[in-house]
Amino acid sequence: MTYREAMALGEKTLNMAGIAEAKNDAWLLLAMISKIDHTFYYMHIDEQMREDELREYESVINKRAERVPLQYITGEQEFMGLPFHVNTNVLIPRQDTETLVEEALKRVYPGMKIMDMCTGSGCILISILKNSHDVEGYGYDVSKLALGVAKENAKLNDVSASFEHSNLFENVAEQEFDMIVSNPPYIPTGDIAGLMPEVADYEPVSALDGHEDGLYFYREIIGTCKDYLKEDGMVLFEIGCDQGDAVSHMLREVGFTDVEVIQDLAHLDRVVVGRRVP
Repeated sequence: MTYREAMALGEKTLNMAGIAEAKNDAWLLLAMISKIDHTFYYMHIDEQMREDELREYESVINKRAERVPLQYITGEQEFMGLPFHVNTNVLIPRQDTETLVEEALKRVYPGMKIMDMCTGSGCILISILKNSHDVEGYGYDVSKLALGVAKENAKLNDVSASFEHSNLFENVAEQEFDMIVSNPPYIPTGDIAGLMPEVADYEPVSALDGHEDGLYFYREIIGTCKDYLKEDGMVLFEIGCDQGDAVSHMLREVGFTDVEVIQDLAHLDRVVVGRRVP
């Protein structure tokens, strides 16, 4: 089978499986397996593929047709212009979450100590540190497997950060931070089964499930985080698009000020910010 024929077969298989970006995914998987770029492809389009190469390509196409996320097959995802390793132990970084990083960067200054609670792949903290100067970063997660991915990503991006195991603040040593950022699980339990198969069937449920109303982790973090924030310290959360009012109310109830809901590029509520006062 030629490269042209393999590409056509891959695209057809993914179209039949209902993959929206069938052509794009078929090409990315072909490029990964064959280690080629577009120039090579068009110069050798009617050459025969090696049998082992073709078998491997058919295997990954079939995985994608089963709705395994493309990023879990390739093992990588770009976020904030940086490369990140991903596997089924972590959520796949999404463009929506870049809003949280961008808002944090507006408020970062040299000498800050930043906590990332529920760090997952580490993409939020690593992106902040990569785009800052003289800032300390500490990421915490209940999943030891996720922390292993975060540590790989820090090394991949040449960033110095501390990643530690903790169920929320359980194992966080007494210290004060200038900023806490968090993208906690926030999907109501009953909504998870209705998500697209790539998410519901393959991404880690523990990183998605915000319990019955989706707000469990916000309550837990907000109820404790003041003990770990310096005066005038900031907390920034990613939220679901319908959770801005609820999370803002929680912050105000425990005394946070300058509470603000920020929208993403799609004009949906995406980030809530608050400042700790004495």
